[in-house]
Amino acid sequence: MAVATLRSVLRCEILLPLFETCRLRDLLCFSSSVDAAAAVCGTASPDPHFMVEYLVNSCGFSPSEAAKFSKPLAHLRSTEKPDAVVNFMRSQGFDGAGIRKVISLRPIYLCCNVEKNLAPKFQFLRDLGLSESDIVDAILKNNAILRHDLHRSFVPKLEVWESLLGSRELVFKHLKKTGWFFFSSVEKTLHPNLKFLRDECGIPEERLSLVLRGRPQLMSQKPESLRALVARVEELGMPRQSRMFIWTLKVFHKVSKERFEAKVELMRSFGWSESEFSSAARKGPTFLAMSLDTKRVIPRFRVTEMLKSKGLWTRQYKFAWILCLSDTKFMEKFVLPHKENVPELLDILGVAGTCKGNDTFHLASEDEEGLS
Repeated sequence: MAVATLRSVLRCEILLPLFETCRLRDLLCFSSSVDAAAAVCGTASPDPHFMVEYLVNSCGFSPSEAAKFSKPLAHLRSTEKPDAVVNFMRSQGFDGAGIRKVISLRPIYLCCNVEKNLAPKFQFLRDLGLSESDIVDAILKNNAILRHDLHRSFVPKLEVWESLLGSRELVFKHLKKTGWFFFSSVEKTLHPNLKFLRDECGIPEERLSLVLRGRPQLMSQKPESLRALVARVEELGMPRQSRMFIWTLKVFHKVSKERFEAKVELMRSFGWSESEFSSAARKGPTFLAMSLDTKRVIPRFRVTEMLKSKGLWTRQYKFAWILCLSDTKFMEKFVLPHKENVPELLDILGVAGTCKGNDTFHLASEDEEGLS
């Protein structure tokens, strides 16, 4: 027992100093390596605010904007890539405001590789026939062009939209005006929507193409949203086989349920039944998209009722069509011909006229309107 105890004591006296020595050596080595790394980082890392200053001085952002947009760029250690991107964009026709807009939408664009990522896309767009200003407009409206893969994403979508709209020129026209429609998924959105409208709704592609030329967003919405839109049109009593179905679908895409119900209530206040409203909407769906405030609706409704009471309503014009007339045309057709016999019409509209935005109801002189 004594021998074992002695051995244990000796082992501790021998190993403990050795352990402490090794531990001290490891700590010293670790400390030295950390200090060395810190020293290297210290010499390589620029001022943490250098990108804020860069965005202010080189791009024209305000200090608060620069502080916000510099956050995704915190990993940068130099201005080499941002310089290359900004200089390239300037060479492609972007002015300062355009560059700031692109950066504000996605600051990480300043980290793009100009030669591998940006230059090929600009060259591709030029090869398609777009001018420098066209390319600038397209990218400002749809910055996704800069981040999507050229051959895996842009080209397939270009081919689909060219087929849907009927020409590449129309695709570019919309791309320059509002490009967010363009990058909807071909597999998850465009193909399912096309199949639904063509196969289930029975809409010929030629008719569909006519509508999409004016509103391509109809096709780029989520499939479930498109089906809900179709259901709303069917609730109006419009059969899918009707030639007006797709046009009504286009109008409903711009008119929320709330706006639609507001129009129903407004027309109900004029004595229309729901069936009469639905019938008018099916025959002239464009009036659903109009801003039917009382400054236009009420005076025109009263004018038509007055003409009916005097026996001067010779044709059964649809009130939806009447609402679509410009103020001048309405005056020419329904007021001026009867101003002598029914002066009350002028009272309904008011002596000075009833204004709606920049449109004004007024009794124009013969010189203005060329009327006798």
